[in-house]
Amino acid sequence: MLVFVLQGQSQKVITNELTWSVQRLVSKESWVEQGDYLPLNVSYQLLAGAPSTQQIGLSSVKRAKGSYLIPTLQSLFSQSSPEERSSMVVVVLLADFDVSWRVSTVTEIKTAFALELEQGQLVVLHNLDYSFLILYSASLGQYYLQIEDDVFSAKNFLSTIKRRVAEQEAKKTTWAMLEFSALGYIGKLYKSAQLPLLARFLFLFYQEMPCDWLMGRFRDLMTQKEPILFKPSLFQHMGTFSSFQGTYNKLKDKDFEEQYTNPSAEVYTDMSSYKKHFPKLAWDAGEDFFWGRSPEKGNHLTVVFRGPTLVTGIMVETGSGGKDLLESAQVEIGHDVITTEKDRSCKEFQTVGTFKNGLFEIQEMDQKYTSASSCLRIQITAAQKDWLIITKIRISTKLPTSTYQA
Repeated sequence: MLVFVLQGQSQKVITNELTWSVQRLVSKESWVEQGDYLPLNVSYQLLAGAPSTQQIGLSSVKRAKGSYLIPTLQSLFSQSSPEERSSMVVVVLLADFDVSWRVSTVTEIKTAFALELEQGQLVVLHNLDYSFLILYSASLGQYYLQIEDDVFSAKNFLSTIKRRVAEQEAKKTTWAMLEFSALGYIGKLYKSAQLPLLARFLFLFYQEMPCDWLMGRFRDLMTQKEPILFKPSLFQHMGTFSSFQGTYNKLKDKDFEEQYTNPSAEVYTDMSSYKKHFPKLAWDAGEDFFWGRSPEKGNHLTVVFRGPTLVTGIMVETGSGGKDLLESAQVEIGHDVITTEKDRSCKEFQTVGTFKNGLFEIQEMDQKYTSASSCLRIQITAAQKDWLIITKIRISTKLPTSTYQA
C-alpha cells in the first residue's frame, strides 16, 4: 500500500526505539477516534529508516517465484520530481513470518536505497496485517493512497493526484475513495480522517471476502454510491507471479499509459474543431484530445515532423465511451515536406493500414518501411454523421539509417 501527504502536522520522531504502539501515532483529530471505539492495540517493528510526517507505504510478502518490490520502489522514486519526493515518504510493510526473507529483503533495500533511507524518504516496518498499517498511517497526512508491491507508476503521479483531489474537493460532493487504477487494490485514495474506520472494517471482515472487494462495500457505507475512477490510470500491474499461493497473474490496466515522447511536430487539419479541442492535443501527452465536427471524405489530420523520423509503430485511439469514433479512414506516412498557403504537408504518401472499430495500431513498421518519414496522415475515406474524437496518437521511433530531406 502507498501513503502520501498533501498537508501534515509536525510530529516528534523517536529514532532510538524499534517499536511503537499504534495509539501514539493515530491523530486524535480523526473523527473516528473521538468516539468510544475499542482500540486496535498493535505494535510495529521498525526495520530501517525513521518515520516521517509525510509518507508513502506499500505492503509486501514473500512470493514463491520472483519479487517485484525493488522495481516498484525504483519506479516510485524515479517517476517523482525532487519536489514530489520531498513531500512523500515510502513506508514498506514486510508482512511475512519468514525471518530470513525479511532480513535479506531489508538488506537489499538498504543497499539499493541508502540515500532515500538517510533522507527519511523510505521506512521499512514489520507487521502481519496491512489493516494495522492503515491505522498506523491515519495521523501522517490528509490523504492516503494504497498500491501493491508489483506495480510501476506514471511520471509525476503525485502531482496528478493532487490536482485531481483539488478538482474533486471543488465539487463539494461526498466522496470516500478516488481510484487511479481500475485494478484490485491499486491506486485507491482515502481521506486519512476515515482510516481508523477503514482499518477496523477490513480487520472485521477480511475472512469474508478479499480486501479489494471490501473496499467497494466501505465506499457504499460512506455514502459514495458510484466509483470515481480517473483516466488515464497512474499505476500499472507489472507482476506475473502472484503472492497468492504462487499462482500466475497477468492482469494489466488498459487505461494506463506508458511513458512516451512523441517527436516534435506540427499538426494540421481541414476539419472544424469544437471549441478549444485543437488537433495538436491528440499528439501531445496529456488528457486532452482533438474533437472535430462531422468529417467528410477527403478530410485529413496531418502530422509534420520537425525532422526525418524512422517510425516503428503507430497507435491511434478515437471516440469516447463508444461515441464519436472514426468510422472509415486510413493511416499514411509521407516524404518530402511541402508548404502551401494554408499549412504544411508531404509531397507523397503511402498507406500503412486502415482503422477498425475506431482504432488503428501497427508495430514493427521498420521491417517493411525502412526509410525515415516526414509526415503521418490520417485520411478520412468516407463521410460520417457523428462527430469525431481523436483521443491520442502515439508513435514509436528509432534512429534512421537513411533520411529524406525535410
